Amino acid sequence: MGIEHLSLSDSAESALEVLNSNGAVIIDNILDQKDLEEIKTDLNPYLELASVGKNEFSGYRTKRIGALMARSPKCRELALHPFVNSICEQYLSPYSQGYQLHFTQAIDLAPGEGHQDLHRDRGVWGPYINRSIETQFSTIWAISDFSKDNGATRIVPGSHTWDRDRKPESREISSAEMSAGSVLFYNGSVLHGGGTNSTESANRIAVLLHYTLSWLRQEENQYLSCPPEVAKDLSPELRSLMGYTQGGPVLGFYSTPGAPGEGVELAAPENLFK
Repeated sequence: MGIEHLSLSDSAESALEVLNSNGAVIIDNILDQKDLEEIKTDLNPYLELASVGKNEFSGYRTKRIGALMARSPKCRELALHPFVNSICEQYLSPYSQGYQLHFTQAIDLAPGEGHQDLHRDRGVWGPYINRSIETQFSTIWAISDFSKDNGATRIVPGSHTWDRDRKPESREISSAEMSAGSVLFYNGSVLHGGGTNSTESANRIAVLLHYTLSWLRQEENQYLSCPPEVAKDLSPELRSLMGYTQGGPVLGFYSTPGAPGEGVELAAPENLFK
């Protein structure tokens, strides 16, 4: 079973059907060359000065940066992309009243990097969430072409339905090969991991934007990566997606410290920006 490719002309229902069946689907050619150049302009200064990883999982020849909502106007557009959010909302709606941005990262996987261990992203919460609850809707945007040779993400289609301890055979592992401007959707339960970059000069560049249920702790602390003094200049829609809103009736309220009678009590986060 390979990774199926769709396009923006296909319906959200088609994408959801493949995602439910396989745990992953690629949507081809969402971004054009101008979009890709804008993303590179935003992120290259940070990636060029970033350090490589310090273990096999993060990659000894791989650079990673976060805080993309604070750093990249173009990545903010990706986070709010209507097609992505339509599918995300429908996919996660059985498990939560809403969803939030969970994780932002840009990755530069350089030649000579080895493959990452296959894993399930839901592991960040440990074994405490029942497998009947899907925790995530994740996206990997290809900023450069993804090929098997330059380390395209490895996916095990269908593994989101497997028993926890089942190991894949080599024939069951597929590479998410896609052209720059395409995006891979996958869930939190499918086995995946970065591939080996066996090329001599082809870096593999990606932007990762992951979404999760509104009642779960985010992997990237959005309120520190993009604090209120930065978030005030963002759109209300993006602030809400990042978690500057109440999840459900009461989750996420705040009160301000200070002298008696000053400040606010039990306020919704939106009050910060009025």
